[in-house]
Amino acid sequence: MTTHSILLAAAIGCAILTASNVSAQGTDSLSTPKATSRWAFLVNSGTLVPTGAQHDAIKRGNLTAAQLTYVARPALAFTSTVGWARSRDVAVAGDPKLDVFTYDVGAEVRAPRSITGERVTFAPFVGAGAGGRSYDYRKLEIAATHNLAAYGSVGGELGVGRVRVRLEARDYVTGFKPLGGQGAARTGNDVVLMAGLHFASR
Repeated sequence: MTTHSILLAAAIGCAILTASNVSAQGTDSLSTPKATSRWAFLVNSGTLVPTGAQHDAIKRGNLTAAQLTYVARPALAFTSTVGWARSRDVAVAGDPKLDVFTYDVGAEVRAPRSITGERVTFAPFVGAGAGGRSYDYRKLEIAATHNLAAYGSVGGELGVGRVRVRLEARDYVTGFKPLGGQGAARTGNDVVLMAGLHFASR
C-alpha cells in the first residue's frame, strides 16, 4: 500500500469516527440538520495528481468537475460526477496535451451538521463509487482509451451563514491502457482534490 493510500485511509477512519460522535449527539438541537432541498448541483475546481506508476505516465492537471447530488436522507446522499482534467502525456516526446475525463456515481455517508459557532457549521462525510475514465489526446490522431475506475473519498462542507464550501479528496484506482497502444494494460492510481462554492437556501 502506498503512503498516500495509508494517509487517505487514516483520514477516512477519522471522518467515520467524527460522524459517529456527532450522530451520538443527534438529540442536541445544535446538531439537528434543517430541512434542505433533496437535489443539489455544484461545479468544482481542483487538481488531478497522478501517483505511483501513473506519475511516470501523465502530468498533474487542473480539473473541473460537475456534481449532481440527491440527498435520500440526512445521513445518506448519492452523487454523480463528471470531471475534465487538462494533463499531458509525459512518456511521449513533446509532452502532448491529454484530456482526462472521469464519470462516476457513488454514495456518501454524512454526519449531522455540527455547529462550531453561531454562524459556522461543518459536516464531514465519507464515500465510495465507481465509473469510468477516458484518456484522449487533444491534437494527436490516436484513439482515446476507456477504462473502469473506482474511488474512495473523504471530505466535508464548511458553512458560514448561507455560504457553503465543499472540500473533497478522492483516491482513484483505474485501469490504464497504454495511450500509444503498446504494452499490456495495468492498474493506475491518482488523487483528485476538489473544492466548490454554493449558497444554501434560507
